[in-house]
Amino acid sequence: MRRLIGYTIGEATPTQATFISKIVPKIGQYVVMEYDGKVVLGMIQALIRGSVSLTEDIHDPVAVEKIKILEGDKNQYIKGTIKILGDISTLHIPRIPPPPATEVYEADKETLMRIFGQESESTIRIGVLVSQPEVPVYINVNKMVSRHLAILAITGAGKSNTVAVIADGIAKLGGAVLIFDMHSEYVNARFKYGKVNPIKAKINPLTLSTVEFLRLLDIDQKATKQERYFRKAYKEVKKKLMAGLVRPHEFLEKLQKELERYCDDELFRGDRSSIVSVINKIDGLIDRYGNIIDCYAPDIVDQLKLGCINVVDLGHVDEEAADVIVSHALSSLLIKRKQYVTTKGEEGLPFPVFTVLEEAHILAPKDRSTLSKYWISRVAREGRKFGIGLCIVSQRPKALDPNTLSQMNNMIVLRLVEPSDQKYVQEASETLSEDLVQQLPSLNVGEAIVLGMMIKVPALVKIDKFEGKLVGGDIDIVSAWRKCARLIEQTITVKSKEIEDLMEDW
Repeated sequence: MRRLIGYTIGEATPTQATFISKIVPKIGQYVVMEYDGKVVLGMIQALIRGSVSLTEDIHDPVAVEKIKILEGDKNQYIKGTIKILGDISTLHIPRIPPPPATEVYEADKETLMRIFGQESESTIRIGVLVSQPEVPVYINVNKMVSRHLAILAITGAGKSNTVAVIADGIAKLGGAVLIFDMHSEYVNARFKYGKVNPIKAKINPLTLSTVEFLRLLDIDQKATKQERYFRKAYKEVKKKLMAGLVRPHEFLEKLQKELERYCDDELFRGDRSSIVSVINKIDGLIDRYGNIIDCYAPDIVDQLKLGCINVVDLGHVDEEAADVIVSHALSSLLIKRKQYVTTKGEEGLPFPVFTVLEEAHILAPKDRSTLSKYWISRVAREGRKFGIGLCIVSQRPKALDPNTLSQMNNMIVLRLVEPSDQKYVQEASETLSEDLVQQLPSLNVGEAIVLGMMIKVPALVKIDKFEGKLVGGDIDIVSAWRKCARLIEQTITVKSKEIEDLMEDW
C-alpha cells in the first residue's frame, strides 16, 4: 500500500506542482499522483521546512525558546516542488496540471522497478536509486553508445569508478570498449567480466597524415616555408619507401637526409634557415618521442578485441603525443567502421566500439584547436550510423569544447561544486533542470544525476562500487611519510651498526 506524503497546493503546471507534506520526504524521492484518469510519476526536486510561528520577523532568541517550549513541532510545515515526469504507463507528460489538493503518494517499489529495474539483453546495471536503494537502475546500452555519454565531476567524486562499472557491464554483454587511459588507471585493472587488452601507445610515422606529423614536429601553421619543405621531403621519402628503396626503420633518417640535400642545393639557398629548422625539429621529435615512435607498430584499431576492455596507456606521453595518438585512432576507427558497413562486411572493423576519452578537456578544449577535437566532433556526428560510441570524461566541464559536449545526449553528472561548471553543463543539456543543478554540490562520492536517452526518466543514482580493482586513486600521504621515515630510520641504524663494527675491527 502506498504511503501518503501530502497534497498539492497553489498553482500547478503540466510539468510542475507545489505540495505540502505530512512527513519529511527526501529530495530525489519519486512520488505518484492520480488525476485525469492517470497515475502520474514525479520527482521531489526542492524542499522547504518552516514554522508558522517562528518566522523571519522574530529577532529575540528568548522568544524562540518560549515558542519552542509551548508549541514544539505543532506549527512546523514542509513544502516542496514536484517535477512531473509522466504517467507511469507511457511516461508521457499529461496535458493538464494536477488540481489543488491532489494526493501525493510515495512511489512504491513495484512501480519504480518497472521504470528503472528492467534487466535485459541490452541493459547494464549502474547502481541504485539514492532515495530507494532497494531499486536497481539499468541503462540502455544501445542508446548510450549510439547517442554518446558525458561523465562529469570534480576530482575524487567517482568518475573512474563509473567508467569501470560501465566498461565491465559492456564486457559482460560481449561488447568492445576502447579506453584512452591518461593516468594508467585501467591498463593493470582487474575486471569481473572483461579481460584487459593492453595496447601500447606507439606512433607509427608511416601511417600518420602530414597534418598529424606537423603537429608532432610542432611546426606552426604560419611557418609556411617549413611546412612546404617538410611536405616535399615527406612525399619523396614515402615514394622511395613504397618502391622498396627505403626500409621502414630508416624513414626518419632518410627524411633528414632529404632535407639536408635541399640545404646543399643552391636552388634553395634563400630558405636554408627554414630547412635547418625542420631538420632540428625532426631531431627534437626523435629525442622527445623516441620511446613511442615505432615504424613497425600496428594500427591501434587493428589490435582491438571483442569482449575486452581495450586500453591504450597514455600515462607516459605528453599532451601533444596523446592528441596525435587519439586523433589518429579515432580517424582510423571511423574509416574502418565505414568500410565494414559500406562493403557489407568485406573490409574494415567488424564490431561496434564504445570509446572512452579520459581528460576530454585536454583532447577537445574550448579555447584552442587540436587534432582530436576535430575527430571527436566527426565521430560524435557520424558515429551513430557506424556503431561508434563516445564517452567523454572530465573534471573541468567549462574547459570542454561546447560543440562536443552538446552532442553527448546522455550524461552522468557526479558532484560539481563550481557554479560556472554547473551552468556550463546545464547549457549543454536540454534535460538538466535548474532544480537538478542545485543538487550537484550536495552529492556524496559516487552519487550522480543520470539523464538522457539511455534512461527513461532522470534519476539520482548511487553508482555501484566497481567489483574489480583499479590502479590509482588518492595516495595516503600520511602513511607514505611514515613508511619513508621508517625506511630512513632503518637505513641509519644499519649504517651506524656497520660503522661500530668497523671501529671495533680497527
